[in-house]
Amino acid sequence: MASTIILISSLTSPVATAAQTLAQVQAQVNRLEEEATTAAEGAQEAKVKLASLTRSLAGIQAQAAVQGKTVDAISKTLGAIAVNQYKSGSLSQSLELLFSSDPALYLSSAGSLEAITRRKSTQLRKFQSAEQALNATSLTVSDRLAQVKVLQKNLAERSALAQRKLAQAELLLSKLKKEDRERLAKLAEDQENADQASSLAAAKSAAGVSGRSGIALKYALAQIGDRYVFGAAGLTTWDCSGLTMRAFQSAGVSLPHSSAAQSRMGKSIPFGQKKPGDLLFFGRPVSHVGIYLGGGRMVHAPRSGSRVKVADTSMGRKPLVAVRRF
Repeated sequence: MASTIILISSLTSPVATAAQTLAQVQAQVNRLEEEATTAAEGAQEAKVKLASLTRSLAGIQAQAAVQGKTVDAISKTLGAIAVNQYKSGSLSQSLELLFSSDPALYLSSAGSLEAITRRKSTQLRKFQSAEQALNATSLTVSDRLAQVKVLQKNLAERSALAQRKLAQAELLLSKLKKEDRERLAKLAEDQENADQASSLAAAKSAAGVSGRSGIALKYALAQIGDRYVFGAAGLTTWDCSGLTMRAFQSAGVSLPHSSAAQSRMGKSIPFGQKKPGDLLFFGRPVSHVGIYLGGGRMVHAPRSGSRVKVADTSMGRKPLVAVRRF
């Protein structure tokens, strides 16, 4: 808190007009970086869905290949039956048998002919069933391919949006005088250093947390001071869901690299019953995640330009929307 006051007072003194401009620029930069982070988490969700869909598609395509071979095999069997019937002249043979003077020959041959007919009928039903299954699978493959294209487009769009937001932040900073840019950079660095010191002090409160949640929480706290980077999942840089994914992986819990995907896993907990080690999810749609430390604080990887830290669970424009326990 003291470091925040230092930052604000530094930006608002002593030359009012210049200080206000710097404060406004800093606020705009922070907002753009947060929007970039939101877009990046959207890209992570699309990436997770795309990976799952691609695996599903591969399985269905393999199934279609097997079904295709089955259809071909039955088709060849039907063809062989038809050829044999043609060669033996089944219709004329039946007439010959009808007028045969040898009853035993008639009965024997008639039985063989009936068996061939039954076999053909059975194989035909199998062929029709296999062909229907192949057609249904082929339609599923086409549907999955269409979904893959949509997700690929969404992934590209969200990634591009994140980069545009960061570029806008860089453009704002580039319009400042060199000394003002350096001043803002120094103030931001001082803020991060102060946050890191207070975060390390706060981390001591996790000593009594046990179980899987305790292991995950302590893992995340051990990363305090590491930089935020889009799509990073360790071991020295992180995004919010990359940090929680690795933290719970250390406790034997497998989570996807996406805050939105993680928010659909585990056990839902009422907000008033959250405990240290629970995952907290923010935004509509979900675009941020942190691990609850207790006392209204959490450890998280906030946004581009920041570091892993302990912070209040209040995320401003991003409300708390879910608590999950593993």
